[in-house]
Amino acid sequence: MTFREEILAEGVRLILGDCLDVMPTLEAADHIISDPPYEASLHLSKNNLTGRKHRNDGVAELKGLDFAPIDDIRDSFVGVAAGACNGWLITFCTVEGVAKWADAINASPIKYKRACVWVKPDSTPQLNGQGPAQGAECFVTAWAGKGFAAWNSGGKRGVYTHCVNKERQGEHPTEKPLPLMAEIILDFTQAGQLICDPFCGSGTTGVAAVKLGRRFVGIEKSPQWFDLSCRRISAAIAQPDMFIAPPKPAKQDAFL
Repeated sequence: MTFREEILAEGVRLILGDCLDVMPTLEAADHIISDPPYEASLHLSKNNLTGRKHRNDGVAELKGLDFAPIDDIRDSFVGVAAGACNGWLITFCTVEGVAKWADAINASPIKYKRACVWVKPDSTPQLNGQGPAQGAECFVTAWAGKGFAAWNSGGKRGVYTHCVNKERQGEHPTEKPLPLMAEIILDFTQAGQLICDPFCGSGTTGVAAVKLGRRFVGIEKSPQWFDLSCRRISAAIAQPDMFIAPPKPAKQDAFL
C-alpha cells in the first residue's frame, strides 16, 4: 500500500493515510498521544449546531464535523496501538466515552490507568439555556510499555485547566489549544522520544512536540488537514524555542 509521506525535519514526518493501515508499517513509538474523533453522540450534537456563533478566536461559526466518530474503530485502533507503542497511550474523548475506552483498553495487552480532565474555563455556554454547559473533556491514559509506568510529575492530579480559545490556529473544528498539549507532553514524555499522533488533525500535538524537543510522526487521512499539519509543524520548526535545539533538516538522499 502506498502512502504520501512528508519528512519535515530529521525525526519529524507526516503520513497521509488511515492510521489502521499505516501504524503496523512503522517502528513502535515511545508514546501515542492523540485527539481521535469523539463518540457519535458528540458528533450529532455538534452537527446540529452548525452556524451558531460560539468562539472568540476569530473563527466565529461552529463547523460541522466531516469525519466519522470513533465508535466503529475504537477496538481496532486499540489493538493496533498495542503493537505500536512502548509507553503511554493517551487519547481524548468525551466524559461519556471514558468507559468505552477503558473497556477497549482492558481487553487488550495495554494497562488502563485512569481518565484525566481538561477543564475549559471559556467553553461554549449552553445556548438554549435548558441546562448546564459542557465545561470539561477527558483524556484516558494507559501504559503500553514494560514494567511500571513512569511520568515526570510525581503526585500531580490529572486535572488540566486551559482555555479553549488560547493559541488556536482556528481552522480545524476540534483543535486543542497548544498549551494543553504542551503540558501533557512535558508530563508524560522525555526529550528526544518519539511521539506518534495517529489522528493528526491540524497538527497541534506535532507543533508542541517539535517545540519541546521531541521527535514526531503524525498520521492523517484527510488531505485538507494533512496539508494544514504540514504547514503548522513546518512553521514551528522554523521558529524554535530559544532554549531547545530545533530538529535538524531532513537528510537528502544522494542522487544515483
